[in-house]
Amino acid sequence: MSERPIGDYAVLSDCRSAALVSGGGSVDWLCFPRFDGPAVFARLLDHDAGHWSIRPSGPAEMSRRYLPQTLVLETTFHAPTGTAVLLDALALGKRERGHAMGKSSPGTVLRQVTCTHGQLNIAIEYAPRPEFGLVQPVMTPVHGGLAARGGAHVLMLSTDVALRVEGSTAHGEVTLRAGDRLDLALSAAPAWEPDPRPWPSRRIHRRLGDTGAGWRSWSALHSAYSGPWQEQVRHSGRVLRALTYVPTGAMVAAATTSLPESIGGTRNWDYRYTWVRDASLTLQALATAACEKEKNNFFAFLAQAAATQLGRGVDLQVMYGIGGERDVSERVLPHLSGWRGSAPVRVGNDAWCQRQLDVYGELLDAAHQTLPHDVPLDPPVRAFLRQCAEAAAHRWADPDQGIWEVRGPGRHFLHSKLMCWAALDRAIDLAPALNAHDRIADWQHTREQICDAIEDQGWNSQAGAFTQSFGSEQLDASALILPLIGFLPGDDPRVRSTVEAIARQLTDTRGLVRRYLKDDIDHEEGTFLLCTFWLAQALALTGQTPRARQVFEDALTYANDVGLLPEEVDTRTGEALGNFPQAFSHIGLINAAHAIRDAEAAPKPC
Repeated sequence: MSERPIGDYAVLSDCRSAALVSGGGSVDWLCFPRFDGPAVFARLLDHDAGHWSIRPSGPAEMSRRYLPQTLVLETTFHAPTGTAVLLDALALGKRERGHAMGKSSPGTVLRQVTCTHGQLNIAIEYAPRPEFGLVQPVMTPVHGGLAARGGAHVLMLSTDVALRVEGSTAHGEVTLRAGDRLDLALSAAPAWEPDPRPWPSRRIHRRLGDTGAGWRSWSALHSAYSGPWQEQVRHSGRVLRALTYVPTGAMVAAATTSLPESIGGTRNWDYRYTWVRDASLTLQALATAACEKEKNNFFAFLAQAAATQLGRGVDLQVMYGIGGERDVSERVLPHLSGWRGSAPVRVGNDAWCQRQLDVYGELLDAAHQTLPHDVPLDPPVRAFLRQCAEAAAHRWADPDQGIWEVRGPGRHFLHSKLMCWAALDRAIDLAPALNAHDRIADWQHTREQICDAIEDQGWNSQAGAFTQSFGSEQLDASALILPLIGFLPGDDPRVRSTVEAIARQLTDTRGLVRRYLKDDIDHEEGTFLLCTFWLAQALALTGQTPRARQVFEDALTYANDVGLLPEEVDTRTGEALGNFPQAFSHIGLINAAHAIRDAEAAPKPC
């Protein structure tokens, strides 16, 4: 059983796959060759499911950071006899810069440890366990490294250190003195192809520097935001880029699977897929500097992935595989005990079968914010977005599973209705780009119908708020989007009342916001950072900027030491919960920071 806190991890990415590295210098999560591929290291979910650690052999204090404007991780170990610095990265393609970053990533982990003072003994433990720990490979020393064979891939560990092999685990120890440097790399190739060649030390060293330069070049293009929490906003942008699968433009919701929403609970889902909602909001969050190619790639990906679905009258899927796959059916991995015993561990996600009507609104809102309004779009994208608008117009009155993916009979969720309204509102503005002038009158009529239904059935006078679903008295944090999407202005009394009710009844003693109070599965879930940032944003839009700042700062304290945000926070302990790092949380940070900055800069009424 894995016990290490979720917040102890830092993420590495090559914009194709991801690794998580613990504060102790251990790679405990790595999927090759894609985010959603089988894990080579999965100690995150089971103590025996694989890891690769590099650390001093004796006691040492640790500090770490990302090198400025990059996702190259620097961990410094201070031992009684000396100091060592460990650099970790997933290699980008050679000399890739700017928006091309990740186009030809080689699928290689780079690790470099340097003694900067005194001397230390550095211990290396390498225990690959492909296919989520099912495979214990055969290890064979080769010139310049160690090959591991078993399963569908051959792994090549590049190192000059002579490692001692015991079964499927290799150990080694080396003494480093001030100025000494040790370079290591791990790459993979399909078992039916020639074995990958070990990387020489100088190549590893060069590619580490080149990978840092690639991240800095991308960061320079995405530094338009200035204002409060500037570094956190820009860093969140890098995290969102790190969760992007560059070959298709798809964006994963998180880098991991099955990190639970409550310790010991069963809400353990696989987030390594692209949710239409999350990806759309990511694109919006990066819109200030996203280039035309990035935007077009994303909408072209969705048009391809959803090809003919809407035209055949089938709902747009809420999620897809990052290569455009439609079937991402769920299965259980019973051999893994789960993080802190939270089982089952799942691969795949059956939410792909759900109906979630809000996705049309998120898509068209993203298009509205990021694409030109007066120039016809490429025919496939234009046809796809028109079909999304038509689907919202025809299906808005149907029940669905909602943004929180409730498993069971559908309901008339307020959030879904709001986003169908937003879909048509944005489509009307986009009509020239969609070549849809003939549809404006019908869309306007349906938009008014949705508006009337929300105002008549979504508002609950007894609760003094817009509630979770039509006819319900249950509060839901997703109602905070009322002013965020422009359905009602921030000074509307019903908006203010809803915001106050949520702040009063859904906020815990830490100042963080729950999604809702009742749940259909045992074990209390944590508070959601996205919902907390929504509250900060809503407070800013209702003219309460000092409170908005306080809520924002409360949420920000739950970023870990390298600025990564989880999905949830345990209401009892304050620990991070859920898959990690969480795109939704970083999106919420970016949008709330923008809203607070703009509200503080707005002229004050006389």
